[in-house]
Amino acid sequence: MTPKYHRILLKLSGESLMGKQGYGIDTQRLNQYAQQIRQIVEMGVEVGIVIGGGNIFRGLSGAAKGFDRVKGDQMGMLATVINSLALSSALESVGQPARVLTAINMYPIGEQYSHLRAIETITRGEVAIMAGGTGCPFFTTDTGSALRGVEIGADVMLKGTRVDGVYTADPEKDPSATKFDRISYDEVLERGLKVMDITATAMCRENGLPIVVFDMDTPGNLLKVISGENIGTEVY
Repeated sequence: MTPKYHRILLKLSGESLMGKQGYGIDTQRLNQYAQQIRQIVEMGVEVGIVIGGGNIFRGLSGAAKGFDRVKGDQMGMLATVINSLALSSALESVGQPARVLTAINMYPIGEQYSHLRAIETITRGEVAIMAGGTGCPFFTTDTGSALRGVEIGADVMLKGTRVDGVYTADPEKDPSATKFDRISYDEVLERGLKVMDITATAMCRENGLPIVVFDMDTPGNLLKVISGENIGTEVY
C-alpha cells in the first residue's frame, strides 16, 4: 500500500491521553497510539509529533484561576514534555525508535529542538516528538504544531482529536451539527469554528499546510487517513 502522505506532523490531544480516567495518562490509550504510529512508520511515512498537555495542566485554565499567565503557560509547556516522554517510552517499548526534542534547553531530558535535527531524525526512520510548544508563552500547542509542521516541510498536519472531524457546531452539545468533508481555511475563520486557534489556522493557510482533523481514539484511523480514506475533515 502506497501512503498518501510521505511526511506528516501529527498533533495529538493531551486530553485524549486521559482515556476514561479524567486526568493524567491512560497507558492503554498511550499504547494504542504507539502501535498506530509504528504501523505507519513501517510503511515509510516520516513522522513528527506535537502533543498537548491538557491532561496535566492548561495555561489558559490556570490563568483563569489566578495563575500568572506566563508562568501558567510555562507549566503547560512542561506538561507537554511529560506527555512526550511518556509517548517516546511507549513507542520504544513496541520497537519504534523515538527522540524527544524540546523547545527550551532541557538536556538530558530531551535534546534542544532545531528543525534540522528534527528532519534528520525522521528521515532515518525515528519519530521526532517536539515538546515544549513554541518555547514562548501566549502560544498554544496548535500554533506550535503549525510552526513545526511548516519547519519540517510536512505534507499535512494530522490533528488527532476525540471527534471525527469539523462540524457546523460542537456535536457533543448540538445534535443537529453536521460534519464537513472539506472546508477552506477562510471558511473556518469566518465561521469561527474551533478547529485550531486563529494563529495556527492563519499560519497553515499562509504556508499552504493542509490540515486533516480526525478521530485518533479509534484504533486503525491513523492508518486509514495515511492510506487516503475519506475519514475526518480536510481543511485546505
